[in-house]
Amino acid sequence: MTKKERYAGIVEYFSEHQPNPETELQYTNPYELIVAVVLSAQCTDKRVNMVTPYLFDAYPNANALAAATQEDVFQIIRSISYPNNKAKHLVGLGRMLIDEFNDVVPGTIEELVKLPGVGRKTANVIASVIHNLPTMAVDTHVFRVSHRLGLVSLKAKTPLTVEKELVKEFSDEIIPKAHHWLILHGRYTCLARTPKCEACGITALCKSYPKIQKYGHKAVDEKLPKIG
Repeated sequence: MTKKERYAGIVEYFSEHQPNPETELQYTNPYELIVAVVLSAQCTDKRVNMVTPYLFDAYPNANALAAATQEDVFQIIRSISYPNNKAKHLVGLGRMLIDEFNDVVPGTIEELVKLPGVGRKTANVIASVIHNLPTMAVDTHVFRVSHRLGLVSLKAKTPLTVEKELVKEFSDEIIPKAHHWLILHGRYTCLARTPKCEACGITALCKSYPKIQKYGHKAVDEKLPKIG
């Protein structure tokens, strides 16, 4: 199977079985989404969704967040991973949205990464979800699944190189959807420790599946790049 055929099969399968994938983070506007995505770094969406209702009740917009203290934000998000750093980032993010972006979440990667706590992955999520731009956020799920499936080469050893290879092969129209397809597939089916190959609908398209059946996923994963 060629890479082109594999990509076409992935798009065909998920377009039929998951035609409208969405982020599992709960939000109602761009401000809430960027705050939620910042909080989600190295933390589960489930945990973030437990905390953000209280955070948004206290700080419903960038103006309110900009006026907050780091300690007050920390008290609300303390159950989130790295709460000290994230509280600092969120207050700074609120202030920068007001001071430099006129209370509007910017739409370009170059502008987004200027915001505290917003790296390339977070910026790609915002650009994709809010602005429907062809950007591919590469987290641990996307990194793992794209390598196991054979969508990217073994030379793609960093999130950025994986991003570039995926964006090159998926069409601009599909990229925002593909981002969610890969994340959700990694979150619920192609798990890191115990991939549910028996419940997977795309084993025929998976480059690793025959080897996993023969040697087990641990032996296969040992030869695949690890996210840094």
